[in-house]
Amino acid sequence: MNDKLVFLGLLYFVQGIPYGLQSSLLPVYLRGAGHSLTRIGFTKILYFPWVLKVLWAPLVDRVGTKRRWLVGTVSGLALTCLSSAALAPEAHIWGVAGTLLAMNTLASVQDIAVDGAAVGLLKGRGELGLGNTAQVVGYKAGSVFAGGGLLAVIDVAGWSWMFMLLTFVYAGVALFVWGAPVLDDENVKQADGVRRGGQGADAARPWRVWRKLMAVPGTPWTILYVLTYKLGEQGAVTMFPLFLLDHHMTARELSFWNGVVAMGFSICGSSLGGLLLAQFSIGAMMRRVFVLRTVSMVFQSSLLTVLEPSPLMKGMAVLSMSVQHFLGGLITTLTFTTMMHCTQRAEESIQATHYSFLATLEVLGKLMFSALAGVVVDWFGFQVAFLFFLTLSAGTALHVWTATFTGALRENQLKEQPK
Repeated sequence: MNDKLVFLGLLYFVQGIPYGLQSSLLPVYLRGAGHSLTRIGFTKILYFPWVLKVLWAPLVDRVGTKRRWLVGTVSGLALTCLSSAALAPEAHIWGVAGTLLAMNTLASVQDIAVDGAAVGLLKGRGELGLGNTAQVVGYKAGSVFAGGGLLAVIDVAGWSWMFMLLTFVYAGVALFVWGAPVLDDENVKQADGVRRGGQGADAARPWRVWRKLMAVPGTPWTILYVLTYKLGEQGAVTMFPLFLLDHHMTARELSFWNGVVAMGFSICGSSLGGLLLAQFSIGAMMRRVFVLRTVSMVFQSSLLTVLEPSPLMKGMAVLSMSVQHFLGGLITTLTFTTMMHCTQRAEESIQATHYSFLATLEVLGKLMFSALAGVVVDWFGFQVAFLFFLTLSAGTALHVWTATFTGALRENQLKEQPK
């Protein structure tokens, strides 16, 4: 099991690096180089391959092996970083944008392959919990490494040396994956008989694949869940720091408490989720955690009525953000475990496609609401907006609570193992 966790954690770590580069490091670097906020804002378009990854997921399912896809994509990331090292963002902004778009494309394909490998490798409630902890924590750690650690490297050594370092990191991981014994497991290999029997017909008629996806038990419920489970939380996490910036904290204070301390709590929550899943059922865990999240949002919403700055208010705000991020990290691990439970009921030939489909919807739900949350606050104010966020969170808690007794999270459903 330890070999599986190291393997998955390392791959998710390097997968999180492009996100950290674009969300934290690139805006700071480009702004320091004199680029406009409009141009910096357009870099969000570079995330688009993650939305489209479900389109090429069937190819990863049907062609080649997981080892070849992983080695190929990680090696491609190493070559892309090598190309980026030869570019100067001040003079080659479009070249840098192109290489970052390529990194996102390769990372999204890598994500499909490693998710498919994880579905085959992780067996039983304990392994699923710890494996999804490795996924969430590894990805967050890679993002923090790129957005924080590499920012220090770029200050000292410059753009080119930073990407040379990343080139060596990706090349080392590619060699590690090439020789990784965990991929010798029969559960991760694509069955030759499955590839030869019926896959050609499905390739010619892609709607058959989508029919198979929707026919997997629990898929309709999981689709609705992953689209909505973060909506209220995402609005609060995005907007509460801006409320504090307007009334109680400086940008420097906020960057420390929200960007460092709260993120640490998020990683702790994600890690704890895997440990608890080894001891408790996922249905019971989700019932309790979603209720706790709703209660924490009631507390956070009450703080919006205090407009005068004070040390007590700052302390309550930090506590609120820390609890919210802790529960958010815990819920993320539970969610990815739930998604993997659902995917393991699918036939092997569509598992990577099925999981990528769910993961794409999960990203879409968060991104769309992040864009709309500011509009809601601008139109109705913080108090009314947070009442709306709280209502969404309570609705999701009810959705989960019902499913643990009568739907996809019933214990007899979750104990079903893939054939």
